[in-house]
Amino acid sequence: MSKSCELVVFDWDGTLMDSEAAIITCMGAAIAALGLEPSSEHSIRGIIGLGLNEAVRQLYPTSQPVVHGALVESYRRHFMALEDTSQALFPGVIETLEAIAAEGIDMAVATGKSRRGLDKVLADTQLNHYFVATRTADECHSKPHPQMLLEVMELSGAAPGQTLMVGDSVHDVGMAKNAGVAVLGVSYGVQSSATLLAEGAIACVDQIDSVMDYIGLQDNRTGSG
Repeated sequence: MSKSCELVVFDWDGTLMDSEAAIITCMGAAIAALGLEPSSEHSIRGIIGLGLNEAVRQLYPTSQPVVHGALVESYRRHFMALEDTSQALFPGVIETLEAIAAEGIDMAVATGKSRRGLDKVLADTQLNHYFVATRTADECHSKPHPQMLLEVMELSGAAPGQTLMVGDSVHDVGMAKNAGVAVLGVSYGVQSSATLLAEGAIACVDQIDSVMDYIGLQDNRTGSG
């Protein structure tokens, strides 16, 4: 395996954790609690990966900011009330993290989740020790802005050409391209392999442990700085 890869950055929802159903359920409940016009599952699926503020604005673009703020808070209440068993890691996640760590490669998380939400799932899964850095939409611009990636690269000391992003959405691909980083798509998340490849992913994998086959290919990146 090539040693040129020094940092692998994972998205969380739809990449490491099978949380799509929980997110759709929580957003639907939050919308209903406020008496808003229901949003389709397809629409909610399309905002997974964005920061929460950006997500609610996309769902209800003509609503007033006070409505957006109320929906954000309603969603957070429903999400934090979830039981640990409401979400599970995808098969092979722990083994993959162990294998990457054994190669001496740093790992990080860049997610549209809130800090409180990420801290909850990291505590539930006990994965925090694998990551040298984590960034959320509370601390940085939402994807596809490159800030999250740029900050974790700075903390790790890895250059764009030494970094691989792994994600399941066009928001992940856009962020990676904006940071000049190669991005590997996963086919089991919110968007299809065809969509991710068309957006600029170097490849797509059907299971998380296949990430190991692509570490070191980041010099084939299609993004710009």
